[in-house]
Amino acid sequence: MSEQDVKRHTPTSAGRRVATALCAVTLLGLNSVGGFFMLNALLAEPQGPWDTTITDTAEAMALFALVTELLAAAATGAFVSLVRLRLWWFAIPAVLILAAITRMVFPPVP
Repeated sequence: MSEQDVKRHTPTSAGRRVATALCAVTLLGLNSVGGFFMLNALLAEPQGPWDTTITDTAEAMALFALVTELLAAAATGAFVSLVRLRLWWFAIPAVLILAAITRMVFPPVP
């Protein structure tokens, strides 16, 4: 086997960097969407004692954040198992999942 054949069949470091960057961009997108929903859930406040829909709104936004972050956690697990990303990537969905569950348990009360 010649040296050219060996070089052709081994994965390049540029290809690995591109794959890692694609994994990171995918997770950043999912975590950004989940963070947007979580921010809306946290910033939702009643405008007065008559505003009874604020509880449902905050819970819905927290639920959207929870679903999005569960997808992000699953994608993180896949990318970490492929050895593309490191374990600290689990911290982002973990924090947002805990915040979403907390907001669903303690919604704003008018």
